[in-house]
Amino acid sequence: MDMTKAFLINYDDCFGCHACEVACQMLHDLPVGQYGIKVECVGPWEYGTKKWQYDFVPVYTAQCTQCPERTSAGLLPSCVQHCEAQCLRYGDVDDLAAELDGQQKLILQVPPKPCSGAIA
Repeated sequence: MDMTKAFLINYDDCFGCHACEVACQMLHDLPVGQYGIKVECVGPWEYGTKKWQYDFVPVYTAQCTQCPERTSAGLLPSCVQHCEAQCLRYGDVDDLAAELDGQQKLILQVPPKPCSGAIA
């Protein structure tokens, strides 16, 4: 039985190095401005006394293929392999969902099936 794969993103640990973006762009020879994963910056702004919103949030796009050439060889997707903060995890969606604890800044993302314009 084929398990649905997903990414678990701990955006509390992401410091915005963009290594995941660069690794994906290089592996798939993506043009400037196109991404399989994109790190978005939220903030900075103050929302209370000495409370700041300032996060970097990796987001998978429709161009993410989950690197089948790597994962079929037992390797991690390129973005996960090159994440400097080790805030990206890849695996079975049910296993990763079990790690959601409501305490950490976690996002469980199942990338959409690649669209017709996705990376080959």
